Amino acid sequence: MPKIRALSDAAHASHIVTQEARHLSGEPHDFDRIIEMARESRYVLIGEASHGTHDFYHLRGEITKRLIRELGFSGVAVEADWPDAFRVNRFVRGAPGDHDADEALGGFQRFPQWMWRNADVLDFVGWLRSHNDTLPAGADPAGFYGLDLYSMHASMAAVLEYLDVVDPEAARRARHRYACFDHFGEDPQEYGFAVSRGMSEPCEPEVVAQLVEMQRAAAAWVQRDGRLPTDAHFFAQQNARLVRNAEQYYRAMFRGRADSWNVRDRHMFETLRLLTEHLRSEQGRDARLVVWAHNSHLGNAAATEMSEMGELNLGQLVRHDFGNDALLVGFSTYTGTVTAANDWGSPAERMMVRPGLPDSYERVFHDAGPRLLMDLRHNEVLRDVLDEPRLQRAIGVIYRPRTERMSHYFRARLPEQFDVMLHYDQTRAVEPLERTGLWDKGELPETYPTAL
Repeated sequence: MPKIRALSDAAHASHIVTQEARHLSGEPHDFDRIIEMARESRYVLIGEASHGTHDFYHLRGEITKRLIRELGFSGVAVEADWPDAFRVNRFVRGAPGDHDADEALGGFQRFPQWMWRNADVLDFVGWLRSHNDTLPAGADPAGFYGLDLYSMHASMAAVLEYLDVVDPEAARRARHRYACFDHFGEDPQEYGFAVSRGMSEPCEPEVVAQLVEMQRAAAAWVQRDGRLPTDAHFFAQQNARLVRNAEQYYRAMFRGRADSWNVRDRHMFETLRLLTEHLRSEQGRDARLVVWAHNSHLGNAAATEMSEMGELNLGQLVRHDFGNDALLVGFSTYTGTVTAANDWGSPAERMMVRPGLPDSYERVFHDAGPRLLMDLRHNEVLRDVLDEPRLQRAIGVIYRPRTERMSHYFRARLPEQFDVMLHYDQTRAVEPLERTGLWDKGELPETYPTAL
């Protein structure tokens, strides 16, 4: 009986969603409601239900273009490493260096390479550069920034490169401090394992001391040196902050998922807040940013099973500090294809996405329509019918269809998790810029490319 009742509830929810949701046509005006809701927002967080779906990348790119063009947003902050994204930022703002968008994305070589080196990001970065190039003199260009912390060694190198220019003696001290990591090689997980097992002393005092020195000396370095762009000082200090937080993260990895997850999302929130302050100082006006990351980072974790496991996330922290000044937008899909790997570090494959489970939000939306926009902030009828906790799917860079229920589903209360939910029933895999034979021979839906 419980199973029959659950299915009946799902059918009722689908009926209400069919009546109350906006059925999308594929035209630009599909997102007018999101633009209107974003007019008073400081942050617009746009998620994705997988890290390998073309539709999510393309559509959030189209929404972001409108936010930049029509509402004057200052740029986009993404679930990517700070130094790699800052290279893209320099390109889109017209700084010397890379000659095209493909070159500018060249820093994204670490697994999962396809997450940012894909055709949709390439198109968006090219658009952002063109947009900035056509701005009137004196207008503030839109930027592209990274929020993540996996680039510990690259960030240490960036700190040293900066200090070699502004203060060689400070660079010598930084090299001595960062040498603490030298005998662990290039894999920071080896460092985290050794410290967690008591085989080595932590490098925490060294990385904290380095960040504190850079914070104290920042004003003097900015005044002293005229050879670097003004944002180089902020870029370097953020790299030092990333090294400090990454050191915590890799130690936390061996204490449990919740500890490392929380360190990572707190770092992303801290980076977003400091970036906003930097842009406000640089531009002389309040900065407004779009954020791209997975649904599991951007939906309010307090409304999900994650909270019961002791996890918080970026969306929860933003919601807590900024309330309705932040607009949280999620994506979902029922079936199609996805670019993902079988395991961490494995080659990218094009895989079939299994249909959503019966008692899931994905199934409710599948039965309601092929393309939907649900305003969960203002539509009380939708809020009421979708408020009961249901299963929600999350596919990251790894997809394991055989253990999908255990590996990729968790329970959530959608109206408290997101302000807007966009559902596209059948989606296709994002195209990596480096397409391997394994990806090319991957699975296609029987109806691809018509989806009929």
